[in-house]
Amino acid sequence: MKYLIPLIFASGLAAGNALAEDNEVDHTGNVMLSAEIGAITTSGNTAGTSVTGRFEILQDTLRWSNEYTGNGYFKEDRARVNGEETKQRSAERYQFGAKAGYKLLEENSTLFALATFSEDRFGAYTRSASVGVGHGFRLYQSDNKTLDMEAGPGFFKATRANGEEDRGLVLRGRAAFRWKVSDNATFAQMLTVERASWNTHSTSETSLSARINGSMHMKAAFSAINDSTVPIDKQNTDTQTSVTLVYSF
Repeated sequence: MKYLIPLIFASGLAAGNALAEDNEVDHTGNVMLSAEIGAITTSGNTAGTSVTGRFEILQDTLRWSNEYTGNGYFKEDRARVNGEETKQRSAERYQFGAKAGYKLLEENSTLFALATFSEDRFGAYTRSASVGVGHGFRLYQSDNKTLDMEAGPGFFKATRANGEEDRGLVLRGRAAFRWKVSDNATFAQMLTVERASWNTHSTSETSLSARINGSMHMKAAFSAINDSTVPIDKQNTDTQTSVTLVYSF
C-alpha cells in the first residue's frame, strides 16, 4: 500500500484542481476514455491463455490537462503431467499512472506532476514506484504530425527480483511522436527514459492503429522494457507484440 500513496496523491491533486476550474467554466464533454484488450487462447498439444489490456482517461479543462492510465499483461500455460493438468504462470505485469498538467500561456506547454506504480512478477524489478515533476512542450507540429517532449527530475524506488532495493533521484525524459497516415490510420512512437546513477530504465511502444468505425480501432503494437543493470539470471529487455481492439468514447 505504501507504493500507492504517491499515485493517490497525484490523482487527487489532478481531480481537485479540475473540479475547481469546472466551478467557473462549463467543460462538459472534455473527458475522453479509451480501453483496449487482446487475448490468445490455445488448446491441444499446447494449451494456454494470454491477455493484455489497457485503459486511458484524458481530462481537459481550462487550466489543467490530466491523464490516468493503466495496463496489464499475463500469460498462463497448461500441460498434462501423468494425466493431471498443471498450470504455470509465465508472465504477470501491471502498471498504473496519473499525471496532472497545468497549462502555461504557450500552446501545448505544461508544468506537470506525475506518479507511477508497477508490479512485474517475472521482471528485473518486481515492484517499482516513482514520482516526478517537469515541463512538457510540443517540439514539432505539422498538418499530420506532432512531436511532444517532457523532461524533469523525479524520485524512484524499486525492488529487484533478487530482493535488493534501489531508491534515489532520477532524471526523466519522454518523447511522443504521432503521425496521422490517413483519415483511418495513425502511427505512434512513445519512448520514456528514467536515468539514475545505478540504472537506466526505458520503456518504448511502436504502434499502428486503423479505424473500424467512429469509436473502435484495431491496434498492432510492439513494446519493450529495458533496464541497463539487472540480476544475473534476468534479461535486460522484455518485449511484447500485440494486436488489440480499442474502444474510445
